[in-house]
Amino acid sequence: MAKIHILDEHIANQIAAGEVVERPASVVKELVENSIDAGATRIEVHVEEGGLVSIRVSDNGSGIEPDDCGTAFYRHATSKIENSRDLFHITSLGFRGEALPSIAAVAKVELMTSNRDDGMGRRIRMEGGKLLAEEDTPAPRGTDIHVKELFFNTPARLKYMKTIQTELGHISDFMYRIALSHPEIAITLRHNENQLIKTLGNGDLLQVIAAVYGTQAAKAMLPIQAENLDFEISGYVSLPEWTRSNRNGISTIVNGRYIRNYGLNQAIQRAYHTLLPINRFPLAVLEIKMHPSLVDVNVHPAKLEVRFSKEQELYPFVEESIHRVLRHEVLIPQAVKQNIGGKNSSSFVQEQFHFPNRSAQADSAAETASASETVNLPTTSDQTPSAIANNFSSNELFSQKAKEQSKPYSSSGYSDRVQGQWQIGNSVVREERPTTYRGGSVPAQRGSQSSNPELASRLLASSADSHAEIPSFPELTLIGQHHGTYLIAQNDQGLYLIDQHAAHERVNYEFYYEKFGQPANASQELLLPITLEFTPSETDQLKDRLQWFEQVGVYLEHFGGQTFRVRSHPYWFPKGEEKELIEEMAEWVLGERMIDLAKLREKSSILCSCKASIKANQKLTEQEANTLLDRLGACRQPYTCPHGRPIVVSFSTYDLEKLFKRVM
Repeated sequence: MAKIHILDEHIANQIAAGEVVERPASVVKELVENSIDAGATRIEVHVEEGGLVSIRVSDNGSGIEPDDCGTAFYRHATSKIENSRDLFHITSLGFRGEALPSIAAVAKVELMTSNRDDGMGRRIRMEGGKLLAEEDTPAPRGTDIHVKELFFNTPARLKYMKTIQTELGHISDFMYRIALSHPEIAITLRHNENQLIKTLGNGDLLQVIAAVYGTQAAKAMLPIQAENLDFEISGYVSLPEWTRSNRNGISTIVNGRYIRNYGLNQAIQRAYHTLLPINRFPLAVLEIKMHPSLVDVNVHPAKLEVRFSKEQELYPFVEESIHRVLRHEVLIPQAVKQNIGGKNSSSFVQEQFHFPNRSAQADSAAETASASETVNLPTTSDQTPSAIANNFSSNELFSQKAKEQSKPYSSSGYSDRVQGQWQIGNSVVREERPTTYRGGSVPAQRGSQSSNPELASRLLASSADSHAEIPSFPELTLIGQHHGTYLIAQNDQGLYLIDQHAAHERVNYEFYYEKFGQPANASQELLLPITLEFTPSETDQLKDRLQWFEQVGVYLEHFGGQTFRVRSHPYWFPKGEEKELIEEMAEWVLGERMIDLAKLREKSSILCSCKASIKANQKLTEQEANTLLDRLGACRQPYTCPHGRPIVVSFSTYDLEKLFKRVM
């Protein structure tokens, strides 16, 4: 007797429902995507008790033909593809024809639809996959689907549903993504008659971001627009000061479909390189448009994951596009945050308000700015290796200065500063640099005299090679120092606090990053080689990875047993920190499964910059502090340290007046 037989269609539908209908949010996803494919401009979703009791989705789309209503509940019944070639040019969100039969197999479903404007439509009632009734009925144009008692006939699956709040969270998250993916559609979500989200459907993505994440988040977003021959990117990314503790704030949309893609998430995070603290993530809404043949959406049952045919071109393009936007912004966070919405404001009610266009503001400011002479960037003069090494020992220098009693700051004696202009994109950004930079010389002493007149030149040497592109930085006048840790400065806009360790770390990082790019000619033989010892297992691994140290100018060789000898290293390594630095580099090399030269270069630069920088609770003279500010302003990215911590925090004059109740 035959043991293999064909499953009953009802059982097959229940099995298929296990793949398509995982939880109430899966039902909402399938029905809302069908509404979008039907061309709806208004979609309303009502759920009760987390969707386990009732889910109702209404739209004003094209509706379903009366003759197709019954066919729509058969497995693999679809109007969106006809042959295998269509699988490579999918432009709709749904295409498999599994949603309606899978939902009907595990719930009680009532469908009312009309594709006419005469007020007549069709009604179908299903229960557990069986047709109960089909009749004509008055109905407006569009589709209304009511799903009740989900999993009523599969109690085992109902048992594994989470709490109401958990299931509602999954539904809300999907609806937020749909609203962000389609700002041209008016989206409404209600739970037990409580409105959770409502968008206007006017196509303004920033308004949708405000409705989903709140007005404060929307005001911290930067627009992005880029395209090449294959891809077009649009959307918004957040300022580095606006971060989240997880990646849930990153929404990537491909051809109108929200997807989850590890490579895209990593590209977005790499664009914020050294701008975010560890374990903090940006807020981003990116829509990527490409030809349908370049993306395969048929690789995941829920269609949340896709495969790109040109991912090696896409990821760098996304990273560079975001990096270009951030590079042209003044990334100084405000210390005082204003409560725009007030205590009674609701984050899910969409408001009408104006978001200023940052690029337009920059253009306007540039137009009103008076013309001034162009600032010449400092160039590195020809120096011998020993001269550069002596000039750059800033860690040793500041250690010596820390032992001296710093003199009080003077409010007078500051040298004049000039206003310069840099061309960034199509706008001109005003910028200041000390007048002494025009000739590439050391800034003159200001105010009190420093006991070490070579300080300025030693600070200048720490990043003289890192001036390929300078972002705008405010003109600051030094006021003093707080607790030997924070420099205090001011300008016409307000008050600024600068973390001196983070600032010096950024200056050193950009210097070292350039140096590690060409370390071959910088290595010097050691009269007394440095010896390092490792465990037996580490020794075996390290012997196979010695070539990576040579890539950054460190010549390490096995000396027998568990001992290694450092024969030479770059002369610009921080003085007195060489052994500890190379040990930490070795720990990083041993801890990486796949070593990347760019990451090794970056890690080494961060290690060097941290060890060579001045520390907190270290007094600086006025000249030292001013020189540090000058060097910070000349950095490519002067707003965060290599670890992503902010360097500068600002208090606007208005903020200070609010604190002292001068304005109410």
